[in-house]
Amino acid sequence: MSSVAFVRPFLGDVEIGAQLPSLEVDVTATLVVLGALASRDWRPMHHDHAFAVERQGVRDIFLNTPTQAAWFERFVTDWSGPFGRLGRMTFRMREPVFAGDRMTMRGEVQAVTVDDTGCGWVELALTMSVGDQLCTTCTARVALPRDEHDNPWQRRADRWQP
Repeated sequence: MSSVAFVRPFLGDVEIGAQLPSLEVDVTATLVVLGALASRDWRPMHHDHAFAVERQGVRDIFLNTPTQAAWFERFVTDWSGPFGRLGRMTFRMREPVFAGDRMTMRGEVQAVTVDDTGCGWVELALTMSVGDQLCTTCTARVALPRDEHDNPWQRRADRWQP
């Protein structure tokens, strides 16, 4: 039996301007509907094609807000690994992401800092696009370990200030 060693990124390995590996996802109707169901969003524009087209005037069902948030969280944690801890995230949806689209997520490191408690932080600028169309912008703040003895998940109370 073989084991795979995970190489975790440390704060010192991250440089301002670094690009995160992009993520491309084919958005299927199933993906849209399951995201809506998982977040208990029963609004029909996220599961009923006829309603979306005829009543909402859009071309198909589209990703809801919690599903987009989940994709941004996945994108960040794919990059940061299990020792990265998302502190906060804000995003702005500009255009819908529809079933049948190919969604591309990209990110860039905007800042690398250490707070007063010694926690290392990386500020990220993220985007979700379909082709050349920018659909959603996002900023995220994620804590990374400073060295092999640091683990942001062990920070509590005053030592955790996202």
